[in-house]
Amino acid sequence: MDTKRSGGREAALAALPALLLPWYDKNKRDLPWRQDTDPYRVWVSEIMLQQTRVEAAKEHYVRFLRALPTVEDLAACPEDKLLKLWEGLGYYSRARNLQKAAKIVAAEGFPSTAEGWRKLSGIGDYTAGAIASIAFGQPTPAVDGNVIRVLSRLLGDDRPPEALKSSLFAELAPAYPQARCGDFTQSLMELGATVCTPASPLCLTCPLFELCRTRSDALPLPRRKQERKRSELTVLLFVRGGEAALCRRQSGVLRGMYGFFCIEQAMDAAGVQAFLRGAGMRSFALGERRAHRHVFTHLEWEMTAYVVLSEEDAAALQNSSAAADDAAAANQTAAAASAAGEAAAAKQSAPAHTDFAALQYFPVERIEREISLPSAFRWCLPLLRRAAGAARN
Repeated sequence: MDTKRSGGREAALAALPALLLPWYDKNKRDLPWRQDTDPYRVWVSEIMLQQTRVEAAKEHYVRFLRALPTVEDLAACPEDKLLKLWEGLGYYSRARNLQKAAKIVAAEGFPSTAEGWRKLSGIGDYTAGAIASIAFGQPTPAVDGNVIRVLSRLLGDDRPPEALKSSLFAELAPAYPQARCGDFTQSLMELGATVCTPASPLCLTCPLFELCRTRSDALPLPRRKQERKRSELTVLLFVRGGEAALCRRQSGVLRGMYGFFCIEQAMDAAGVQAFLRGAGMRSFALGERRAHRHVFTHLEWEMTAYVVLSEEDAAALQNSSAAADDAAAANQTAAAASAAGEAAAAKQSAPAHTDFAALQYFPVERIEREISLPSAFRWCLPLLRRAAGAARN
């Protein structure tokens, strides 16, 4: 296929506004972020939509703006509240970058150019172009996966998406109309989302059908998917009365987020019991067990959760283990010596796990209402509710 820039290529791009804008007026979806072009609202929607489907983002967008209607509100929002509002959208670094940039905007004002937006945290070429065109009417392309797919097929360009992105950005800019730049940006996105879909595109309904050189889903060429890394995790849900233990994760894909105690290997009930005894917990019972698979973009967790019912403080288990060893060493009975040996062996062979000292107990109702849990752990909440309810009865 011809991948070189030519007069026919330029003519096809130049024809886009006249074909797409009337189609967009008749067929655009009624989405909450299209009610106005306020830069704050456009910005929030574009950040939410970076890694989230439109249907999943709609309710979150409305709730977010109800709680934080201005950039000043976002800049001043406590992080825990911000992450709770973001809960369910994933990729929480987006929310942190959004707030970091909001603090600058609240102090200095909104940038009016794509170049100015690119200087803010979490904003790349696509998002900067989208905001500048939609909120400020500038002819700045926003080239995302939808736009790459539409134009790759339209032009019959079989280059990889990575190579197409910068080329299409430069080629598309001269095609922008003098007016309705934001609508033109959104019309390209809309066509890719609703008609020129990744598989089984609705070619016969496409306003670009006569111009399109592909008229199928043959392009862009599929990329080789990176194989996901698979890990096995055992999750311990420590429940004490109506409270459960959480900790902030210190590393990895969910760094800085609340989660439950994790052991980085699969364990059966007997293994969990031996692990807890080795850590110093003396009085406990295992409750409900549940298995779950959680898939990230490049990572897959096979998770097994166990409810651990105990009045002991799990956050003190490291200290309790050392104290138990000291007591066992001081005791001269054979049974005590054996127990000390078992405890030492358990500590030496213990798998990597969450730091006990990082655990904090919160009422289960507060966890559900106020604390943001990533979806990798939210599936555990029904187990907590049942365990806490049984403990209170």
